[in-house]
Amino acid sequence: MESISAPHADLSHRPGEDPRQKRLVPEELTASQQVERSPEFRADLERIRFSPYYSRLSAVTQVISQTGAGLAIHNRLTHSLKVAAVARSIAVTLQADDGPAGQRIAQLGGCHPVVVQSAAAAHDLGHPPFGHLGERTLDRLAREHLGLAEGFEGNAQSFRILTRLDEYDREGAGLNLTAAVRAAVLKYPWLRQEGLGRDGAPETPRGLSPSPDGAGARKFSVYSLDAPAMEDARAAYPMISKHQQTVECAVMDIADDIAYSLHDLDDFYRAGLLNQAAISAELRAWRQGRNELAELESADLVLNSRTPGYALELLWRRLARKDSWIASSEAFLAAVDKVFEEVVDGLLLAPFDGSRDAERALATFTARWIEHLQTSVEIHTDPPPRCGHVSLNQAAWHEVSVLKFLHERFILERADLTVYQRGQARLLERLIRGFAAWLDDPADVRRAPRRLLDLVDLAMEDYLRLARTVPELLDTEDETLLRQRARGRGIIDYVASLTDAQAISLDHLLAGSSERLWDAGQGL
Repeated sequence: MESISAPHADLSHRPGEDPRQKRLVPEELTASQQVERSPEFRADLERIRFSPYYSRLSAVTQVISQTGAGLAIHNRLTHSLKVAAVARSIAVTLQADDGPAGQRIAQLGGCHPVVVQSAAAAHDLGHPPFGHLGERTLDRLAREHLGLAEGFEGNAQSFRILTRLDEYDREGAGLNLTAAVRAAVLKYPWLRQEGLGRDGAPETPRGLSPSPDGAGARKFSVYSLDAPAMEDARAAYPMISKHQQTVECAVMDIADDIAYSLHDLDDFYRAGLLNQAAISAELRAWRQGRNELAELESADLVLNSRTPGYALELLWRRLARKDSWIASSEAFLAAVDKVFEEVVDGLLLAPFDGSRDAERALATFTARWIEHLQTSVEIHTDPPPRCGHVSLNQAAWHEVSVLKFLHERFILERADLTVYQRGQARLLERLIRGFAAWLDDPADVRRAPRRLLDLVDLAMEDYLRLARTVPELLDTEDETLLRQRARGRGIIDYVASLTDAQAISLDHLLAGSSERLWDAGQGL
């Protein structure tokens, strides 16, 4: 792998000549839009920002809800805004480079800051109610109850929203975004079925390894229904290999990792959920006993993962096994030391008390880390399968891995969060089963929510079109079976578009337990 450290000249084409500016349906921008710099991409950004799916993100959980931990907690919208800020900063630096790195980026299709911003704004549009718990639950229900082999995936749902479910001013083209922006949201540019039969070896692209339940790729960015829109977008980047992200997508992905690792830490510190003693014990035990821990069997580590140091050793082994292209024991130790110094002996030394001093300390900590990480980027001319053309350098990659570990180990594994999430999973199951039963009731189906019926009809159009144009993506052309699948996909599209509060309200309404019957109004 050849890499070029550090920080392009932008590709300058007139509209219509640059394949990156191609839209699904040709259109002319307004006079006011055409006075903008990069008007095609700027129009995309504004369409995403004005989308109701984007506004909805303000009421969708990131990890913990605002009602449970105060108004300062991030939601999907504030997270997306900060991802966009970090991504733009990286893209501006890369675009300005006029050396070998910039030349290589230009050859690969460019790194336009507004394209990167647009992708960052759109990357979480498909997240359902209740965060990642909702994503896993809808995936299981889609496959087991609705007969959708592809299930549900937040990234694929985002792409479906952009290219089909949301509409700008014309039918059948979604927001009618440029190829560049559509390609930049494809973090995992393949279908779920491409993961079938793979062994998850290190040469398998990140996310393409099979899921534990054998359903196919663990992560994917497109349902079969929307595959033609993916192929159309990817055609604008002939130098990007089949399973590689575009440069602009890789920058968005890095920014997402940076924001995820730091803003969740910010939230949990504010909420008083980060126990300094527990984190200190975990990191200290691993640092002091890493030679002895290295001798233990992985099964023993898993069985006793609550023992300080064991979970961190498991993290190191997972990194070394999956990412041998970058994993280094020395870099991992240095990352643990840096996190210990700046988080355990720094940020967490004083509990957050809401004072101005505490706010300044937290703001300084976050700004310092963001500046460090967004300038720790390198370019790869021939990246390994699990790496993009743009990535964090070795030191920063390990640091982000350790920061994310703190959130996974000390928040996501908490029993109080788990019991709450189990209740949310049951709520989503009631919604899916309730709407499925409603659509199966011939005497009452006409009174189902209009938007739900529209989404089912839209999915049916998509299945029939796919059967005519790309039948190899379907395992059947039987219209009755396709109609059943359209019913399932429409239900999933409907429930996934709800906010947390809407999901809770609809659950009460379907159960007949709500005394506020008319509050839902036309929102159904």
